Amino acid sequence: MRYSTVAAAAALTLLTISTSLHGQRPDDQIDPRSMALLAKGQAAEAAGDLDAASDALETALAVDPRNRLAFVTLGDVSTARGLPGKAIRFYREALLLEPNDVSALKGQGEAFVAKGAVQRAKDNLAKIRTICGKTGCGDATQLAAVIAKGPPIATAAIDVSVVKAPAKE
Repeated sequence: MRYSTVAAAAALTLLTISTSLHGQRPDDQIDPRSMALLAKGQAAEAAGDLDAASDALETALAVDPRNRLAFVTLGDVSTARGLPGKAIRFYREALLLEPNDVSALKGQGEAFVAKGAVQRAKDNLAKIRTICGKTGCGDATQLAAVIAKGPPIATAAIDVSVVKAPAKE
């Protein structure tokens, strides 16, 4: 009698674990609905409609948060909007899913340069060159050109109402 309750609990536990493992998808299978939304977002980005692109890509990530390409494309959209800090975050999310994603490393490096973090961009360039090997790749060349150009110079806005006019004699 004592063994039957323990056996029933063990059987229930085994059933629960095997059912949950059977229901999980492998990491390399992205939900097709998420891929369709990704394609819609990329089309909107190509058309220049950054709001629609952002909406479609965020929905794609809500459907399947393992969609690395959606993170990379959201990073591109954020860069196009002039939001390098947000772009860095999206590229970082993509790199958490796949640390050797060259397009995410390049995009993050360009966003680092836009924020003024040139040394971190150089670190990304070194990673890209390691991944590409001796053959090299276009992404490394593009990032090297952005690093050589340097961060953008922020122009100071002058408030004209504060500037005093010279005294007339």
